[in-house]
Amino acid sequence: MRAKITYAVTAAVLVVYFVLVGSRGVLLIQNGTLITVTFGVAVLILPVIGIWFLWKNTQFVRKANRLAAELDAEGGLPVDELKRTPGGRIDRDSADEVFARRKAETEDAPDDWRSWFRLAIAYHDARDTPRARKAMQRAIALREGRPPAEA
Repeated sequence: MRAKITYAVTAAVLVVYFVLVGSRGVLLIQNGTLITVTFGVAVLILPVIGIWFLWKNTQFVRKANRLAAELDAEGGLPVDELKRTPGGRIDRDSADEVFARRKAETEDAPDDWRSWFRLAIAYHDARDTPRARKAMQRAIALREGRPPAEA
C-alpha cells in the first residue's frame, strides 16, 4: 500500500509540474515573436512526453498488479524464500539460487505467463530491473494473448 501511495503522490506532483511547464509554454507562444514561439513549442513538447511516459508506466503497473492478483488467487505467487542480511537486504547468493530455478522453470514453459511473472520477480530480487521489466512485459503480453516482443 505504501508503494501505491508513493506512486500516486509522485504522479500528482508530476501532473502539477506538467501543467506549470505547459502554461509557460503557452505564455511564450502568446508573446508572438519567432524565438518565443519556437521556445514555447519546445517547452510544450516536454509535458507531452512526460504525460505519455507517466501513462505508459501507470498502465504497466496496473497490468502487473492485475497479474499478481490473479496469480495470488490461484495460489501461484512465489514464496519469499530469500535469505537476508542483518540490515534486511536480500542475500545475493540466495537471489541467484532462486533466479536459477525460476529461469529453468521459464525455459521449461516458455509460453506460460505465470513462469515469466515469477522470473520477473526473481530478476527484481537479483537487482536486475531492466530484465525484470522485460520479463514482466512478456508475462503481460502472454496473458493478454499477444505475441511477446522479442528482446
